[in-house]
This record gives sequence, C-alpha cells and structure tokens, in this order.
Amino acid sequence: MFSDRRRRRAARRIRPGDGHALQRFRWWQPLSRALFHLDLVHGGAPERWSVDVRLWGDSDDGDVRARLYRDGVHVATSKLPAELPVTGGAVQVATSSYGLRRCHYVTPDGHERQLEPDPASAEGRRARLERERPDLSRGIGAVSWVVLAVALVLGAPQIVEQISQIPPVAEHLGTFTSPVRLPAGLNVALVVAAALASTERALRLRYHWLLDGGLFEGEE
Repeated sequence: MFSDRRRRRAARRIRPGDGHALQRFRWWQPLSRALFHLDLVHGGAPERWSVDVRLWGDSDDGDVRARLYRDGVHVATSKLPAELPVTGGAVQVATSSYGLRRCHYVTPDGHERQLEPDPASAEGRRARLERERPDLSRGIGAVSWVVLAVALVLGAPQIVEQISQIPPVAEHLGTFTSPVRLPAGLNVALVVAAALASTERALRLRYHWLLDGGLFEGEE
C-alpha cells in the first residue's frame, strides 16, 4: 500500500492524456514493455482500464511512466511510482530494476487486486505457465528464491568489505573482512543468476526489498 505522503506526491505527477489509442503488444517488446488490464463495471456498463509501462523509459527523456487507458483511449500519464484514479479506486504502479513490482487496483476501503497481464506480454506468458503448469511454475519460483537467498548470503559480506575500504568509512567505522571470498568468475555468475531470478520474480510481480535489490535502490 502507498503511504499518504506517497499518494500526495503521486497525485502531483499525474498529467492528462491526449486521447491516442492504445497500441497492441508487439512480439519484440517482452523485455521493454509491460501491459496490464483491469475490467470494471460502472453504471451497468463494462469498462476496460489498461496500464502501459515502457520499462526502459521514454525515448525523449528516459523517464519511466505509466500510461492509463480507458477502453483503449489514453486518459492519463504519470511518472513512477504512480497512483492513477479509475472507477471505484486507483491503480498503483511501481517498478524495480528488473520490471514491475506493483500494478494493483486499490479501493478506498483498502481492498486490492493485481491487474491481469496482457496475454502477449512476458508477464502474461508467465501467468499462463502458472495456470497450465502449476507444479513447474512453483518449482521455477522456488529456484528463483533460493538463487537470490544464496546470492545475498555470499554477496553481501563482500559488498560490505568493499564499502568498508572507502577511506571516509574506514576512518570512522573501521574496515570489515568478509568471511566469504569467491573467484571473480563465480561472482559474475552469481550476479547474472541473481538478475535472472529477480527478473523471473518481476514477471509475477513478486518483490522483496532485501532479495530483489531494494536495499540498494533507495526505494521510497
């Protein structure tokens, strides 16, 4: 859930839409774009709200934004993290370094549910695997968690050692010697494996501030 302070900041970031039509998801966009949908009913009439996020940032300034569409028509844009008003509540959107970590519909009474990923998107394909092969999906998820836990246990002491060797830190706090010392090649493999594991978790909008890098991102 967003705090009141984050909600106020998010409200100031919202800009009105220009009415352009939502583009369909293309086959070459799974790593650069996330597209989610929310079906609601208002006054007896169905509504489809869509949130489109270009994960690598906009081409003009590099900022990552969420674009909100109602029945395929652009109605609002906001830099992230965003809280975009829709019928009966708002859609909260936030990213990590590896993809989306939140895209949820939240009502005033605190009820929330995740939006449905577009079937053509990477998130949609991962959701289909979870529906059709639940055992395999759980296995992949478990492996991702274990990889990140191992990366944290083996990598964190080495990072702390490097930080402690920075002169101002060493002068005030002293130095730290890591009990873990891995060859450079193994450290690189660990970083790559952790990035892949966090990416897999982001496809399911799974996020933990310690496992998925939030500690180093300075998340709000």
